[in-house]
Amino acid sequence: MYFCAVNELSANTEQEEDELFEHHRFVIDKGKEPVRIDKYLTDIIPSISRNRIQNATNAGSVLVNGKPVKSNYKIKPLDVIQVVLPNPVWDYTVEPENIPLDIVYEDDDVLLVNKKAGMVCHPGHGNFHGTLVHALLWHCKDLPQITGDTRPGLVHRLDKNTSGLIIIGKTEHALTHLSKQFFDRTIKRHYIAMVWGDIEQSSGRIVCNIVRNPNNRKTFMAVEEEHIGKFAATNYEVIKRYGYTTLVKCKLETGRTHQIRVHLKYIGHTLFGDYSYGGDQILSGTIYGKYKTFIENCFALMPYHALHAQSLGFVHPRTNQEMYFEVPLPENYQKVIEKWENYTKGFKL
Repeated sequence: MYFCAVNELSANTEQEEDELFEHHRFVIDKGKEPVRIDKYLTDIIPSISRNRIQNATNAGSVLVNGKPVKSNYKIKPLDVIQVVLPNPVWDYTVEPENIPLDIVYEDDDVLLVNKKAGMVCHPGHGNFHGTLVHALLWHCKDLPQITGDTRPGLVHRLDKNTSGLIIIGKTEHALTHLSKQFFDRTIKRHYIAMVWGDIEQSSGRIVCNIVRNPNNRKTFMAVEEEHIGKFAATNYEVIKRYGYTTLVKCKLETGRTHQIRVHLKYIGHTLFGDYSYGGDQILSGTIYGKYKTFIENCFALMPYHALHAQSLGFVHPRTNQEMYFEVPLPENYQKVIEKWENYTKGFKL
C-alpha cells in the first residue's frame, strides 16, 4: 500500500469518549524522533489548544508509562501516553453575532460572501463564537437548517485559513437546489494557490483518493489505492513562475476536505505558508541570508496559507439563470505576489 503522508507524526492511536471525559491513548512508534509532549499532543488530538494540554499536564492528567509528566517531557519510542481531558459541554444553540460580512451578491434566494482568511465557517469543537454562521444568522433571520445542525444555509465550506467566495442558500428550496449542483459537480470553482517549487508541467490533472491521516486527525493524506478513501480530482494551470514558488489556478472536480492542499503536496508542491502540511518552512531555495529574511517577511505579511477561492459559477435555484462571480485576491496576498515579482526581477526563470 502506498501512502503520501502529509506530516511526520507517527503513532498508533486509540480514542474513545464518554459523557464526562475524553480519553486518549497513544503508543509511540520506534522511529519517532523526540519532541515535546505538549506539541505532540496538540498536533495529534483534533481541535485542541496547547494551553488546554498544558492545563491537563499541570493537573496530572497526562501520563507516560503510567506516570504524570511535565509539558516539556520529550516523548521516546514505545512510550505509552494516556490523556484524560474534561469533555466540554456542547451548546447547539447558535446565537446571532453582529460580525461584518463582505457581501458580493444577495437576493431573496442566495447570498454570496467573500470570506476572510481566519474565519471558521460554522461552530464546532473549539469554535463556539465568531464563525461565519454566527454572522449569517445576524444578517439573515430565517436561514434554513436541519434540526440540531449548526450549519444553517451553508451549501459548502472553506477551510478556516482559506479566503474567498462561499455561497449560502437563504431558503429551503435554494439550499436543496444548490446542494444538488455540488453533488452533481456542476458548480464551477477556481482557486488561486501559491506553492513551493517550480511545477514542471504548465497544466495537469491530479487524481488521487483522500483519507484522514491516522497519525494526525487534523490533516488528510493522498492514497493511490482506488478502494481506499474518497475519489478526488483537481485540475491546475500555471499562472506565473518565481523559481522557488509557482502561482497556479486550481479547478475542483470534487470538493473533499483539504483537497487542494493535499493534492498539491502529493505532487511535491506544498501550499506556501500552510503550517498544517509543512508549508510554513522553507521548502525551496536556501535557508540562509537575505532569502531567508525575504521568506520570513512574506510569512509575516500573510500569516495564512496562500489559497483563495477566486470564482464561483452556478445556476440560480429560482430563475435557472447561469451566474458567475469573481473576487480579487486579499490585499496581503497581492502584496506577497508583488514581493516575489520584485525579488525575481532579472532572474532567468
